[in-house]
Amino acid sequence: MTEPLLTRSASGDADPRIEAFRSAVESGFPLTIADLAHLVKIPSVSWPAFDPANVARSADAVAELVRGLGVFDLVDVRRAPVGGVEGRTDDPELGLPAVVAHRAARNGRPTVLLYAHHDVQPPGRDEDWDSTPFEPTQRGDRLYGRGAADDKAGVMAHVGAIRALTEVLGADFDLGISLFIEGEEEYLSQSFANFLHENRDLLAADAIVVADSSNWDIETPAITVALRGAVAFNMRVDTLAHASHSGMFGGAAPDAMLATVRLLDTLWDAEGSVAVEGLTSASLETPDYDEQQLRAEAGLLDGVTPIGRGTILSRIWAQPAITVTGIDAPDIANASNTLIPGTRVRISARIAPGQDADEAFAAIRAHLEENAPFGARLTFDDVDTGQPFLVDTSGWAVAETRAAMTDAWGKAPLEVGIGGSIPFIAELVDEFPDAQILVTGVEDPDSRAHSPNESLHLGVFKRAVLAEALFLARLDARVSES
Repeated sequence: MTEPLLTRSASGDADPRIEAFRSAVESGFPLTIADLAHLVKIPSVSWPAFDPANVARSADAVAELVRGLGVFDLVDVRRAPVGGVEGRTDDPELGLPAVVAHRAARNGRPTVLLYAHHDVQPPGRDEDWDSTPFEPTQRGDRLYGRGAADDKAGVMAHVGAIRALTEVLGADFDLGISLFIEGEEEYLSQSFANFLHENRDLLAADAIVVADSSNWDIETPAITVALRGAVAFNMRVDTLAHASHSGMFGGAAPDAMLATVRLLDTLWDAEGSVAVEGLTSASLETPDYDEQQLRAEAGLLDGVTPIGRGTILSRIWAQPAITVTGIDAPDIANASNTLIPGTRVRISARIAPGQDADEAFAAIRAHLEENAPFGARLTFDDVDTGQPFLVDTSGWAVAETRAAMTDAWGKAPLEVGIGGSIPFIAELVDEFPDAQILVTGVEDPDSRAHSPNESLHLGVFKRAVLAEALFLARLDARVSES
């Protein structure tokens, strides 16, 4: 039976074996970065327009790394059904491959499920990058490349932490560990619920660590406690049966672009806050975060002012937001003097913690239908929803995480919200209602996930690996309460 680790003496001094973990992470860090770079080189984009063979290759590479840890009784690459997926070329009935691993707990120890994802966003245009997206490049303290932060660094945080754990404790520890490295998080996690259900016995755990979020800054760790939900859909606006000469009929016949612009403008008030009746806000305390910091992190141009009301972080964490992310209409190169009969827009909304996503979509749709100008006809399709989430911070898993982060970073973590969404967390709650869920991450405000020049700060990453290793060690010294 493992001797208790990482306890504190009556004087408050930390167990000196913390330094053993720090040394293990430090000595193993070059290999951790080399393995991360190998994963980043695999263009594992999960969107249907990209080759799914690269996602399969990425899953195989992750599985090989996990087998090499020598601590799991089972390591496998698996897929689960999702139904028909438009545009998929390999097998439309199955999701993309994920890696699952498991070792059983012993001697009353808890089991922890470690989650990350190995798929990535499309890279965009090469000319928007300062280095090739899938050629990991270190400049200063940062490693650049698509997936270097989101979320192949999350994968390697788990791998690096387990390596450090085995170096200090040996492979014969008592903690139960399950691993789930998803392959389609960047494309709606369409098989996620089925995967959880089919692999429930392997993935059931007392605590779940979702390594897919960010830290406050490069010196301060964070535990994510609030996530906004998501609603996205296409809306078509039609006003004419066919295109007509703009000189002959302009000024009398309403074209679809006019109706679309007028309709979209009703979604916000004069200050840029969402003006849709039925969308709610949450009450969350927010740390200090001023306009200057917003300008630096969001890239506001000189003279451009922030939008919304309330503290800046409340606007991002606790209030709804609506963004038009795409418009289908003639481009300028093909523009003619024509009244456009129809347009199509993609609308993406973020909803506050505490609101049901389907209820939010119904409110937005009702608003649009009630405000359609000139009798424009609206049709809606391709609706995607994801539930928001609030973390219960009262459990032992959050307390152990706080302690581990404080030891690793030398600074206590902040509890933060995230303006983005991780909809599958609600599915984790549905499948494992008794598990304590922790949302952590390896990113920082300048990681620019999903954007050109995505990067990982190596100092942040090293501290994140150490924090997780210390967290696992603390759990190995804990008797399960389940």
